[in-house]
Amino acid sequence: MEDLLKKLTEKKDQLDKLRPLPKELEQSLEDWLRVELTYSSNAIEGNTLTRIETAEVLERGITAVIKGKPLKDQLEALNHAKALEFIKTLSRSLKSHQYITKEKIKAIHKIILASINDEWAGKYRKTEVFIRGFNVDLPQPHKVPYMMAELEQWLQGIQEHAVRVAADAHYKFVAIHPFVDGNGRTARLLMNLVLLIHGYPMAIIRNEERTQYLNALNMAQTKGNLQPFYTIVASAVERMLDAYINAVKGKPVLSILMKPTIKKLLKIGELAKETNETLHAIRHWIEKGLLEAAEHTKAGYQLFDRSMIEKVKEIKRLQKEERLSIAEIKKKLT
Repeated sequence: MEDLLKKLTEKKDQLDKLRPLPKELEQSLEDWLRVELTYSSNAIEGNTLTRIETAEVLERGITAVIKGKPLKDQLEALNHAKALEFIKTLSRSLKSHQYITKEKIKAIHKIILASINDEWAGKYRKTEVFIRGFNVDLPQPHKVPYMMAELEQWLQGIQEHAVRVAADAHYKFVAIHPFVDGNGRTARLLMNLVLLIHGYPMAIIRNEERTQYLNALNMAQTKGNLQPFYTIVASAVERMLDAYINAVKGKPVLSILMKPTIKKLLKIGELAKETNETLHAIRHWIEKGLLEAAEHTKAGYQLFDRSMIEKVKEIKRLQKEERLSIAEIKKKLT
């Protein structure tokens, strides 16, 4: 971990020497980040909007009509984008992470749940909560205020590398789970607030990395092993540093931004399970050229990138909602 943190420091120093970035370039990156951070953070929690739909909602607001998608999902997108602007503004007013208070964290959460659950927006839970898929006992409600005060005290006293502080703040917050909903999104915003304060670009835990990310958090909480989680966060930070540096130098950026933090290819059965589709359908779509394998094993088995999950969902949507033929779907996807 120390070697990775050292490398991040070196890359941040390299980026600092290139600052200030051209205004048009910086705005373009910020606009892309606004959509991608909102899409990925919400999708990890089950939001059904695609990247394109998220972009449309952020551009057109609540007037955007996304067929078949809940209003709640659209509100979550708008709220997350507002919360991003809030932490960016907040980061410019705070000298260091020591000035992040529990009240400021509550303010972030209040934006996340605004008009969705106003009763509990920015307020600590009074009931027990559970994390789906996690075999973890979360703190009793009466302990939450004390544990949040302890988190605030920890932030005031900790003197570590900014990326480690960001990762630890995220993990400690999730372990408390102080709110009835929106804990994951608030944790990732808290992490990015720490990064921004220290001059790092915001980092994206991409939806395509959801399984590895949640497994790492689960391992940290059940086994006390934070190393996989540290690796995911640090790698996401490095990816953004590389993207910014490349952008200034006129080198490819999108290939870096869309590169998974941890490469995890799926077997055909895993792809079918993840998309709740039959093996027969998956094989048929592969045969027709709608899906393609990223790699083949030595034994000849196909392995698929996690981006194929979203592609399968889009194929199903085009068949069901637009009633397109295989040839029409292939043309549209291309």
